[in-house]
Amino acid sequence: MKKTASVLAGVLLAAVIVQPANLYAAGATDKIDRQLEELQQKEQDAQAQKNAADADKQKAERSKNKTTEYLEQVLANIEAVGSKLTQVTVELADTEAELEKTQQELEQAKKRIAEREGFLDTRVRLMYTDGSVSYLDVLMASADFSDFLSRADSIKRIIGQDNNVLDEQKRDQEIVIEKQADLETQHAKQKTLLAQVESHKKDLDAKEQEKRKLIAQYEVDIEEAGEISEEQDAMLIEFATKRSDLEREKREIEEAQRRAAAEEALRVAQEKARQAAAAKKAEEQRIAEAEAARAAAAVQAPATSDYSYNSGDSSSPDSSPDSGSTSSNSGSMLTPVDSYRMSSGFGTRVHPITGKVKKHTGVDMAAPQGTDIHAAEGGVVTVAQWWNGYGNTVVIDHGNGVWTLYGHIRDGGIAVSSGQTVSRGQKIAEVGSTGNSTGPHLHFEVRINGEPVNPVPYLGW
Repeated sequence: MKKTASVLAGVLLAAVIVQPANLYAAGATDKIDRQLEELQQKEQDAQAQKNAADADKQKAERSKNKTTEYLEQVLANIEAVGSKLTQVTVELADTEAELEKTQQELEQAKKRIAEREGFLDTRVRLMYTDGSVSYLDVLMASADFSDFLSRADSIKRIIGQDNNVLDEQKRDQEIVIEKQADLETQHAKQKTLLAQVESHKKDLDAKEQEKRKLIAQYEVDIEEAGEISEEQDAMLIEFATKRSDLEREKREIEEAQRRAAAEEALRVAQEKARQAAAAKKAEEQRIAEAEAARAAAAVQAPATSDYSYNSGDSSSPDSSPDSGSTSSNSGSMLTPVDSYRMSSGFGTRVHPITGKVKKHTGVDMAAPQGTDIHAAEGGVVTVAQWWNGYGNTVVIDHGNGVWTLYGHIRDGGIAVSSGQTVSRGQKIAEVGSTGNSTGPHLHFEVRINGEPVNPVPYLGW
């Protein structure tokens, strides 16, 4: 009886010891859940800021493209106006030559008028000196009829000559007036046209400068928005790392809770077995021993959600059926795609889109659109969504601070979801060209504690 009482006291003491531990574990998981909720809110805020920066960048890019197109039109108009200005200048030179010719004709007409005026002055002076003689007196003074006809013919020629002189004088005076008016009109027309063309060219030059300033400002806005987006990307990576650590800590606590419960069940079962043995109850002892065996098996069972990347292990017993399509190599990780062409390596390069010198944080494997992408190592998916310049992206946490990133996945090509556990070689996505990409390829990164490192040693190339 005393033995039975001591056994019951031991069971109660174990229950008292285990209960606070379970309460502590429950409180720790609740704390982690609250931290995960706060982290999720921060991720949403960072994603919202990133989306806003991306929207501003796209708006600035559209404005820049529109302004660039308008600038091209302005430059084309400037070229056309320049050609017109050249044409007007040539026409003005031709007009100057024509004006010089007109001026010469004007001078000649004035000279003829002056000569005729001298002739007419002489005639007037003779008439004044000799007195007024009528043409009738000249005819009546004829000696005979033949002389009369001769005098009549002479008078006729004199009258005709005087009339011709007067008509020519009148025409030359009209020419002088006409040529002077033409000179003034042509001069005024050319000067006006030249002034208009030059004014239009100045306006276009001003617009060109204005558009160039706008394009420069848009480029600044695009760069600033890109920097903001990159900062938010870095924050999202940091948040994803913290989330992964918290989830791992939560799994460890839950595993400790499970083991503690199993150990308690084992202790209870063992105590029941001892009680059964003390009371010599064979059937109860058999049942208690069976329960103890099951509890012991539960204690020894490994956690199904645990994972850890081992840089020295190049094989995995849990490879998925898809792993048969991905060959291993001398590195610790599998090459994510089968057939590919190395299009860009890790390190500093000239960006193919922006043209700026920038660090390339991974390696690019060019492959046809839709080519299968496999997990380089087993782990938990932390990102399976659109990520700024990476386009559609998958990030896998392999434990011990090791990540792999798979970018530019085609639309609809992501085959996993965030929080999913994947095995080495499992198909996770398909090659595409989303985000900042010049063609179908996989952008692959290895990150240690969030910092990108050269993937080549991990792939064994």
